[in-house]
Amino acid sequence: MELGYILLGVLIYLIVRYVVFGFFIVNQNERAVKTVFGKAQRISDKMTADDTISDGMDESEKQRYNYPIVKVIQPGGPYFKMPWEKVHKVSIAIETVNLAYDPESPKANHNNTILDAVTKDQLNIGLTGQIRYRISDRNLYAYIFAVKNPIAYVMGYFVSVLRERIANFEGKPMAIDPNADADLSPMVQGISINDLRKNLRDLNEHMDRECAVSEARYGIALEASLITGIDPPAEVESALAAINTAHNQVSSDISLAQASADQRIVESRRAVEIETLKAQGEIEKLLKLSEELTKLKAEGGKDALNLYVRNAKLAMLDQTTRIVGRKDHV
Repeated sequence: MELGYILLGVLIYLIVRYVVFGFFIVNQNERAVKTVFGKAQRISDKMTADDTISDGMDESEKQRYNYPIVKVIQPGGPYFKMPWEKVHKVSIAIETVNLAYDPESPKANHNNTILDAVTKDQLNIGLTGQIRYRISDRNLYAYIFAVKNPIAYVMGYFVSVLRERIANFEGKPMAIDPNADADLSPMVQGISINDLRKNLRDLNEHMDRECAVSEARYGIALEASLITGIDPPAEVESALAAINTAHNQVSSDISLAQASADQRIVESRRAVEIETLKAQGEIEKLLKLSEELTKLKAEGGKDALNLYVRNAKLAMLDQTTRIVGRKDHV
C-alpha cells in the first residue's frame, strides 16, 4: 500500500514537472531556441555564410564567423517541450548603452562614462554618446551558443573601429570660392577636433556602416551610434578656444572681403549695362535721323536738304551764348 502511494506521488510529480511545466509561452519582445539533448534545432544545413546577413564580410570573415541557422520560436504559445528539451529565451528589445560602456570592467573609461581617443594631430579627446543595439533573431546561434559574452565583443569591436577612424580622420579642405579651381583657391585649414565636430554626422554614419557586420559576427545588430560630444582635455581648452576664435575671425574677414568684391562686380556690371543702353539709344536716334534725311533728299531734292540744314543752324544759334570766329574772317 505504501509502495502504491510512493508510485502515485512519483507519477504526480512527473506529471507536474514535465507535463504542466512543459508548456511555455514566448512574449512579444522575445524569441526562443529549443535544444534537444543540448543540440539546437537547425534549419537543415543552412549556414550564415550563405545568408544575406553576411554580405558585408569578406571570404575570410565568412569562414571564421560561420554559424548554423537555427529554428526560431516566434512570439505566442503555449508551446510544449519534452523533458530532454530545453528552451533558451532572449529579448530582442532595443537596448541603449553609453558608448564608453565596458561590460567586463565597470571602472574602465572613467567609470563607463567617457571614451578616450587620440586624433591625428596627437590630441587626447573624450567622446560621449550612446549606442542602440538589439539581439538579432537571424543569428541567435552566435548570441546564445557561440560567443561567451557577445556585448563585450561588440563593444570592443565598436571602440576599435571608432578609435581607428578618429586617429586617421582628416577633414576636407574648404575652398573660399566653391566655383574656383581648387588648386588656385586659398584654403582654410582647421585642426582635427574641429573637423570631427563639423563632421559628426558623417562620423556616426561611418560607424553604422562599419559595424553592420556585428550582426553576422556576434548575433547583435547595432541600430545606431550617436556620438554627441567630442571634448579636448581641460588643459588645452583655452588654447583651443583661442585657435577657434582666430579661425573664425579669419573666416569672417575673408567672407566680408569676398562679399564686398562681389558687390563691386555687380555694380560695375550694372553701370556697363546702363552706359551700353545709353549708347544704343544715341545710335538709334542717329540712324533714325539718317533715314529721315535720306527720305527728305529723295522727295524734295538737294534744296530741301539745304533748307533743313539752314533751319538746324538757326536753331543752334538760338542756343548759342558766344560766337568765336577767326581773324581773317572778321
